Amino acid sequence: MGQKTLIITGMHRSGTSLITDWLSRCGLQIGERLVTGGIENTDGQFEDVEFLKLHEEILSNNNLHTSGFVDETNMELSLYQLEKLKSIIKVKQQLYDQWGWKDPRTCLFLNTYAQLIPGAKYLVIARDYNSVVTSFLKRGFVEVDKKYMARDYISRLIWKHIRRSRRQREFYTDHAERLLKIWITYNEAILKALKKLPPENYLVVSYNLLLKQDCTIFSLLTDKWKFALNYFDFRQIYKSSLMSKANDIETFVSSPILLAKARHLQMQLDQYVKGSLNH
Repeated sequence: MGQKTLIITGMHRSGTSLITDWLSRCGLQIGERLVTGGIENTDGQFEDVEFLKLHEEILSNNNLHTSGFVDETNMELSLYQLEKLKSIIKVKQQLYDQWGWKDPRTCLFLNTYAQLIPGAKYLVIARDYNSVVTSFLKRGFVEVDKKYMARDYISRLIWKHIRRSRRQREFYTDHAERLLKIWITYNEAILKALKKLPPENYLVVSYNLLLKQDCTIFSLLTDKWKFALNYFDFRQIYKSSLMSKANDIETFVSSPILLAKARHLQMQLDQYVKGSLNH
């Protein structure tokens, strides 16, 4: 069957955890130690701790936040870090005939992985900028809301009926533009990497596509890429309550240039998603 590696990548809040969970249930080895669940992903983050920790180390050494919420991709890997990365990959390849990993920060290192694992396949998870930025904004405002709802009864009433909506608009206005820049950075990196890869080595999907056509995507993974997997119904793990309903974030972004860039990137990603079904 030969060595097979699947790199699962996509912007934060795009459904990467959900789709990696599905792949794991289909039988793909996604890591020996995985990040446990949090408030948003109670079933687990499904991030391989070894790749995650090394990605965080590289970000930190480049004076960037380890969350990966950055709007630049110019990072240097030390020789030590590069050798650590090679070592992780070598051990995985020795242990497993087929394996993969997920960490959204992988988007920032796609050129490095293309060199280290030239035969890898890429499953790219795309989600529109309105939905991603909305998800971040709602998650961030939950913390603000909690602080005020922990106060006395009168303060809670004032917050709920007078101050909350105004403070939410302010919060969204303060943060939406930066979050949009991060979405742009990640998806520019993805599109740049795809243009260098042979078309037969990648699929660009969304969780919405999997809801409708998981059998089609599964067949591409097994028939075209020859991964030995067992079908699991994607709808059994999909939870609509965990996927935020998108707001129109354009109200909160002052830069028309950023919005135009995001729309252009979105159009390109949509074309890749459509093209995946024609592979």
